[in-house]
Amino acid sequence: MRLVLLGPPGAGKGTQAVRISARHGIPAISTGQLFDRQISAGTPLGRRAERYVRAGELVPDEIVLDMVAERLAESADCGAGFLLDGFPRTLAQAEALDRMLTVSCGPLDAVLDLEVGESEVLERISRRALSEGRLDDGAETARRRLKVFAAETAPLRSHYAGQGLLRTVDGSGPPDGVWARVEEVLAAVPRPQVRASRP
Repeated sequence: MRLVLLGPPGAGKGTQAVRISARHGIPAISTGQLFDRQISAGTPLGRRAERYVRAGELVPDEIVLDMVAERLAESADCGAGFLLDGFPRTLAQAEALDRMLTVSCGPLDAVLDLEVGESEVLERISRRALSEGRLDDGAETARRRLKVFAAETAPLRSHYAGQGLLRTVDGSGPPDGVWARVEEVLAAVPRPQVRASRP
């Protein structure tokens, strides 16, 4: 199963991604974790991404695409399935991902959109900042990230709805309740045929 998980910062994508990965046996690929790994390692991609992450801004498409392509290439057969958490974030990224998957893993099977109200999102981000000390979770930074999401990421809904892939999930409330709704949606997604490995 090849999936994308959408939703604003603080929507609980990371929590649900871990559960989806474990339940369905597919790797969860988080752009946030990719950024952290590349930044901590001091790679050229990491150095380019760091200033955007610290400012709470979207990392430019070319940097994100390079990181995702590199990560997908690590899988022996990405056609068997994966979950992209936090990518794509712009329409240009989504279109580039479509092209990338057409020649590599095969098309997406579904895009899950976690919907959560702004007040609940800000409360979650505040708690996470206190417990984890994340660079990108200050109060003002969080508000900027939500504005960026509304302006640049929300159009993805139309893109994926037009492809018949969008599945909206109520992401409010405790994680267990959200998980039950995610599983209900995934149960209705047709299982893909695994692309045969090339000789």
